[in-house]
Amino acid sequence: MSSERNAAVDLVRLVALTGICVVNLPFFALPMEATMVLPPAPADRLAAMLVEFLFQAKFFLLFSFIFGWGMEVQSLSAERAGASFNRRFARRLGLLALFGVMHVVLVFVGDILVLYALLGLLAWPLRRCPPRRLLKMAGCLLGLSFGSALLLGLILLFAGDVGAGATPNLGGGFVDTITVRLRDWPSTFAFLALFQGPSALAAFLTGIAAARVNFFDPDSDARRRLHRVMPWLLLAGLALNLAYVSGTTAVTQADAGLLSVLCIGTIAFGGPMLATFYLAAILWLADRWQPPTLLLLAGRNSLSCYVLQGVIAGALFGGYGLGWYNSLGHAALLGLSLPVALSSMILTGFYAQHFGRGPLEALLRRFTYG
Repeated sequence: MSSERNAAVDLVRLVALTGICVVNLPFFALPMEATMVLPPAPADRLAAMLVEFLFQAKFFLLFSFIFGWGMEVQSLSAERAGASFNRRFARRLGLLALFGVMHVVLVFVGDILVLYALLGLLAWPLRRCPPRRLLKMAGCLLGLSFGSALLLGLILLFAGDVGAGATPNLGGGFVDTITVRLRDWPSTFAFLALFQGPSALAAFLTGIAAARVNFFDPDSDARRRLHRVMPWLLLAGLALNLAYVSGTTAVTQADAGLLSVLCIGTIAFGGPMLATFYLAAILWLADRWQPPTLLLLAGRNSLSCYVLQGVIAGALFGGYGLGWYNSLGHAALLGLSLPVALSSMILTGFYAQHFGRGPLEALLRRFTYG
């Protein structure tokens, strides 16, 4: 695998990590009820809508796509080494799930690692399917994602004031935050499984297919076709995401009907379209610019970087840290998300530069390869 190809993959991870930080930071910083309704201040309202429009349900798909691509790369590596991919991957998924549980308890209730481990079990037996079949299955999963989004829209429509009066909160001491996360994890995981599960699995399968056709090679046919449809992806993605924002706005303001719920369902297609456009744009950038080595190392160790984002956010907003919980609005959080993401990348890059890998990647590799 060429260094140019590695740089492109790592740049995708870096952008995905930044977008994920933008989406996740309000869930560290604000009470649950404040994340479920539009804030009254105009600047905060605009920031919240901007995150829904351009970030929500897009960047975790980039991460999921790379996860699927990595599955195929690891399979080929096992074949070259004459090792059993099944044993390696089973150990990898098991430790990933354990990391996820620890992440939930100690850092962030919105963890996606446990879901990735479970979805990896579903993608595992499908990885030998031809690329066209993988893409067809991914398309069917987007239909399932549409149904899941409609269900969530109906729940929001009839649930009323979601999360109001939740005590204790994430602004308390460290033990308090663990109590809150354990209390909220079942409902949060159910939400993530509905909202992200089908589309994440679709991205897994698409990533596997991409690895089969050498998608990250600069001269691949698949990559050239993607660049040709970039304008259409952007136009369709923006239109569908605008419909999604209008639906969520109506539902959170208790001024909604079934049409608003239908608009919420459009995220099942608008999210992947805009994420695919972002992917094409990142690859266009990767052909013309290579990030500093420190950032590339962070992209190569994205698991440690992802967890470190939450650790930094906890130190900022928790009562055991600076105690900024419920003191910043959406606009301030949008501005703060980039420094949080960048600081986690720099720290992870420094660690990897001195020790070869990020701490979680070193554990995962050691356990995977026995």
